[in-house]
Amino acid sequence: MSIIQIENGAGETARILVEFLEVAITSIVFLKGIYPPGAFERRKYMNLVVHSARHPELRDYIHSAVSGLHPFIQKGLVERVAVIFFNSDSIPVERFMFKLTVNQSYGSRVEEADLEFSLRSFFIKLPFSESLTRVLPQDCRWEITAYFRSLPQTSTSKDAELWIPTDIQQWQQPPLITPIKSMSSEPLSVQFYLEHPGLSEPKA
Repeated sequence: MSIIQIENGAGETARILVEFLEVAITSIVFLKGIYPPGAFERRKYMNLVVHSARHPELRDYIHSAVSGLHPFIQKGLVERVAVIFFNSDSIPVERFMFKLTVNQSYGSRVEEADLEFSLRSFFIKLPFSESLTRVLPQDCRWEITAYFRSLPQTSTSKDAELWIPTDIQQWQQPPLITPIKSMSSEPLSVQFYLEHPGLSEPKA
């Protein structure tokens, strides 16, 4: 098993995963309805009809945020990627979480078709999760947040400069977790779930 094989396997997996996350995050934002339908357009991805951001600023934000994670996903540094919706007091009201595990020691050739077949099931499941989500407040905002297993060094990576430590308010109690979909196959595992404030969480 050569080092080149390992790097190629992890790199290919990271590329597929980053592309998946960009489409998935766009689909979540569309699902929540915080922008008019005209901000999106329909397109084909993994042989499914999905929504793509038409508005340049929205499209660029999602693309740059997720593509900036590529080198860190490839190195196994990214534990979770979240789409977080906040109220006007900047307190989270809902979090869509992707928990990621990329097998760094996987040295075989990545079968792209097999990986995409596993990932496409998330897009099939996503519309059915709408009934599990909360109605967002009128003046809500949202952002993409990445949780790193260890922080990358900004002095050695320009990609790391795109990501800054966050000081957003956190829930005081453990969240309510609702699993939506998971997949596990070499060299990638993904868990997708919703987080909401616990019942005893102080109201904003």
